[in-house]
Amino acid sequence: MISLVGVVKKFGSKTALKDISFQAKEGEIVGFLGPNGAGKTTTMRLLLGVLDPTSGSVTVDGMSPTDRRVDVVKTIGYLPENNPLYPEMKVREYLSFIAEIKQEDSLDTIIESVDLDNVMDSRIEEISRGYKQRVGLAAALCGDPKILILDEPTSGLDPIEQEKIRNLIYKIRKNKTVIFSTHILSEVEEIAGRIIIIYEGRIVFNGPTPKGKGAVEKLFKKTIAKNMI
Repeated sequence: MISLVGVVKKFGSKTALKDISFQAKEGEIVGFLGPNGAGKTTTMRLLLGVLDPTSGSVTVDGMSPTDRRVDVVKTIGYLPENNPLYPEMKVREYLSFIAEIKQEDSLDTIIESVDLDNVMDSRIEEISRGYKQRVGLAAALCGDPKILILDEPTSGLDPIEQEKIRNLIYKIRKNKTVIFSTHILSEVEEIAGRIIIIYEGRIVFNGPTPKGKGAVEKLFKKTIAKNMI
């Protein structure tokens, strides 16, 4: 579904990604971890076709984002860290607008799946951050994308809202590939089947999510410390 092989991305004299390779299959939930500036967002932008690789290949559902960006974007639902919403619009108006753009005929089903019924007639500026994230997730689901890319989907939420968003992600994973970045390592333990750790533009770990409370945090700290030497 997603494949990166030998990808290098340079910005002038700075190399942001250094020969990274990984794959993600249909139905997988992959936790994408790394410190700030490690290359997570750059990688996501390559998948979306916003950036082109300096070298190497990026394939999404058998297509190159560089050559077929419009087609690739149709296969991806994207929730950026800074969720771009129109605060003056009502939730119903905004999602209807997105559904029209993406030619989504089952908006009511999406609204039910992310539990937005209670706020549909509220202005976006009036609802909680947790509900705003749900609105963004609903927008990402419009058009029935095969792939979901979620950048810090629970950032800034209280523990109860974090749990709700995690449950939503787990519930909608069927028949989709989900890649999500986060700094909250405990949520990776709960929903990700595999984790990828990126550090200074290099993939330093790619494997199954370790079992046990705190296991991901231990692995993360150990892996980063090892690669700082």
